[in-house]
Amino acid sequence: MMMMMMMMMIALYHSLLLLPFFQLLFLALLTYLVREALKSLANGSRMRRVSCYPPGSSGLPWIGETVAFIAASNSSKGFYEFVRTRHLWYGDCFRTNILGETHVFVSSTEVAKALLGSESFEFSKRYIRSIAELLGDESLLCLSHDHHKFLRRHISNLFTLDSLASSVKIFDKLVIDTMGEWKEKECVVVVDVALKITFNAICKMLISLDEEDKLEVLRKDVFEVSEALLAFPLRLPGTRFYKGLQARKRIMNVLRKEIALRRESLECHKDFLQNLLEKDKSESDESLTDAQILDNILTLIIAGQVTTASAITWMIKYLDENKEVQETLRIVKECLRMATIVSWFPRVALKDCQIEALNHTGFQIRKGWIVNVDARSIHYDSKVYDDPMEFKPSRFDEDPKPYSFLAFGAGGRICLGMNLAKAMMLVFLHRFVTSYRWRVTDEDTSLQKWAMFPRLRSGCPISVTPV
Repeated sequence: MMMMMMMMMIALYHSLLLLPFFQLLFLALLTYLVREALKSLANGSRMRRVSCYPPGSSGLPWIGETVAFIAASNSSKGFYEFVRTRHLWYGDCFRTNILGETHVFVSSTEVAKALLGSESFEFSKRYIRSIAELLGDESLLCLSHDHHKFLRRHISNLFTLDSLASSVKIFDKLVIDTMGEWKEKECVVVVDVALKITFNAICKMLISLDEEDKLEVLRKDVFEVSEALLAFPLRLPGTRFYKGLQARKRIMNVLRKEIALRRESLECHKDFLQNLLEKDKSESDESLTDAQILDNILTLIIAGQVTTASAITWMIKYLDENKEVQETLRIVKECLRMATIVSWFPRVALKDCQIEALNHTGFQIRKGWIVNVDARSIHYDSKVYDDPMEFKPSRFDEDPKPYSFLAFGAGGRICLGMNLAKAMMLVFLHRFVTSYRWRVTDEDTSLQKWAMFPRLRSGCPISVTPV
């Protein structure tokens, strides 16, 4: 295989021999491929000597199984199909290589407790490269333990009880106004409505933005970034990743202008951004840099909009399929378990160590490997939930087993916006159920391609009738 790759590269080199740029590019790529191939061979030899590494495949040198992962992302089954099939092949714990990094996926409440329950000195959070570059190095989702604690302390101010009450009022008004327009419509696409309402609400909470024309421009750019989160990180014009990076630049420019206006006292609002800037005036060690503010406003917009809107859409779908529970709104947890919007939670190993999977099987983990707590697999595990594929809200009449319900993560990095997200979902459902009867008109369960968080490709269209 390597010889064939070398011959192809040499042929390409000769065809472009007269172009100095391509000569340099070829030499750089050839050097990289040879280095990665030698590294892969060395790792493979080491794997064979140590039998207690997780089972799985490293795939091709440098490429790994990236092509299969991207193919799954571009299919109607979604990127988790890549993980699901390997669980079938290798069991509850397996190893793979994606975008040049070794990933271990494990579906175990014991490992979830060990990695998520408390910040371990052996692991730190790490998302794949495309996510980190699009959200920014200072994003709360990508920081090491100490920096995460520092930023979390600042950002948590958005989620105090007073802020939560104010945010719910903003969201409720948007829901009432939006649903009031449905009486004249024959069909409503739930995901489109939910995405717009949650986006407008979050932008109002974070930066007091409510001008429709500006919201529309920003919404399109946020969509471009969201669509690129799982793309191959290739910085070439026309690629999905490049479009996402360009959209990120435009978003950053909008936020920088807003910050400049406020620092010049030309704008002043009671919102999350103003709260951060007020702390910045103190010039203490507690102030945040512009990069920290910018990256985390973008993170909060994406995380707050897409996850909540996706969850609302799945709730409407499950309620339509289970009409007997439409009058009972104690369904949020069951909908979140079934949908599992965030499929897994990644942690990078800071040193060589060992994890214990199911049946007390110990696996060696090497420094730099990324261990993913597979929330979706845990949520669908028959040893954890009876009849896991059935929609049964009553299963949450009692508290679930520890680390068996991971819709919002767990431990020190549990989702900051958990209570706000739950409140928004309940407000939407309350207004919806008490205002309309409805029927889903397209029961296709195919997923949206390239979606970081699973969304129905149909968008869940419904016909509505006022109560």
